[in-house]
Amino acid sequence: MTVVDIETFAEEWAAWHEAHEKRRASAHGFLAITSMRWLDEEPETYDDVPGAWSSGPDGVVVSLAPGESLVVNGAEITGRHSFGVIDERGGITAAFGDAVVEIARRGDSDILRPRHPDNPVLTGYRGTEAYAPDPSWAVPGRFVAYESPVPTTVGSVVDGLEHVYEAVGEIEFTVGDATHSLTAFPGSAPGSLHVLFVDETSGRTTYAANRSLSVEAPDGAGNVLVDFNRATNLPCAYTDHATCPLPPAGNRLPVAVEAGEKIPF
Repeated sequence: MTVVDIETFAEEWAAWHEAHEKRRASAHGFLAITSMRWLDEEPETYDDVPGAWSSGPDGVVVSLAPGESLVVNGAEITGRHSFGVIDERGGITAAFGDAVVEIARRGDSDILRPRHPDNPVLTGYRGTEAYAPDPSWAVPGRFVAYESPVPTTVGSVVDGLEHVYEAVGEIEFTVGDATHSLTAFPGSAPGSLHVLFVDETSGRTTYAANRSLSVEAPDGAGNVLVDFNRATNLPCAYTDHATCPLPPAGNRLPVAVEAGEKIPF
């Protein structure tokens, strides 16, 4: 690469990371979560969200006391309200004052996660250090798709909780003289891929449990770019109120990937 190429690469990375940091530190992002409550059939009240909450065969129900209300999809609700059955990894957001509450389903259980913009984890956040962008860690690879998606069970940072994702294939790439592969799940953008991995820096300079990497959709020949400079931390690196998945078996790279985000301050 020429000097201009390296400078452009660094500038593009810096703009990407700044945007990522802004999303992470948004008023109702995961740094704003004040608690994680696992619901059952017995209604219970909490000090960081209005109402008495329960969960049963018909889904999540809240009973709001006189003077309490929530806003859901722009409409104010009072009294008793049923959110219905929430899909696994799905969620609904309800607002109250300057806060919101996430009503979600994880591991066949319904949970609440109130998010307050004055949460000290958010107001005290000073950014995440990362390795200096290095073009040599933007590695060309090839996506090898499975004939059909493969249900893949992975662990969680929460003891006893498991997640099931549909693996769609493997990404093969070379670092040094060795070829490696990573199991890939569908990404958030159409056709894109999502990878969870650990490597020889995990627990040393990078977060021990996992790192996350988005990969753009393969081209017609299956070619992809695996840019480890854009490896990021999941919410569990910052808060105990997270249910982040662990990497699937085999996604431990036997090399030190000295690129991407480091352990948070």
